[in-house]
Amino acid sequence: MTDIADNVGRVRERISLAAERAGRKPEEITLVAITKTIPTRTIEEAWHAGLRQFGENQVQEAELKVLWSRDARMDLEWHMVGHLQRNKVKKAAQLFDMIQSVDSVRLAEEISRRCHGLGINMPLLLEVNVSGESSKYGFVASNLDASQEKGLLRSVEQILALPNLEPQGLMTVAPYQASEKILYSCFSRLRQLLETLRATFPAHNWRHLSMGMTDDFEHAIAEGATIVRIGRAIFGERRDN
Repeated sequence: MTDIADNVGRVRERISLAAERAGRKPEEITLVAITKTIPTRTIEEAWHAGLRQFGENQVQEAELKVLWSRDARMDLEWHMVGHLQRNKVKKAAQLFDMIQSVDSVRLAEEISRRCHGLGINMPLLLEVNVSGESSKYGFVASNLDASQEKGLLRSVEQILALPNLEPQGLMTVAPYQASEKILYSCFSRLRQLLETLRATFPAHNWRHLSMGMTDDFEHAIAEGATIVRIGRAIFGERRDN
């Protein structure tokens, strides 16, 4: 437990320093601990260390952990951060408090349909591929091309018309081990897109930029991240449950 608590403390200190350098307040930034392959006993240690927001990449793995936390009456908030298949949406809507990885209108339509049936509203973020990598999911907006941006705005307009959804911002995954120049370019691009959404759809509260992980979250905070998704810096290298 000491290691996890120490790791959480170091990550929070890094967040505070990065926020200070950017002229921001640390409380503006939500730390979501990514628990892929992390066992429940370790999640409990992180909870004792003060963490309340946790993220999972897969619905099947998340189910055990979410139900465990509910049975234990732990006040955890669960975020879906990985690629979500439409045939897993019903279960995801029952498990997660936010879906960060909405990467298509069709997926949003299915989430809307399932949430309507459950009588709930789902906070969500739209995943944007700002790096242009073919291996990444998301709405494509890898440069300042007007057609890409126009296509994204059309998709957003369709999603905003769907019931039982609460779009709150954008999410992206930066290239792995990228240079500082590329990182800042990706994170800056997402921030610019959020500003465009705020100007185009001012009736909606576009408050979140989810960007930045263990290797790059300080760069993301400098560009306006409000959510950072940290796994390895808290839990160490991934392991089998």
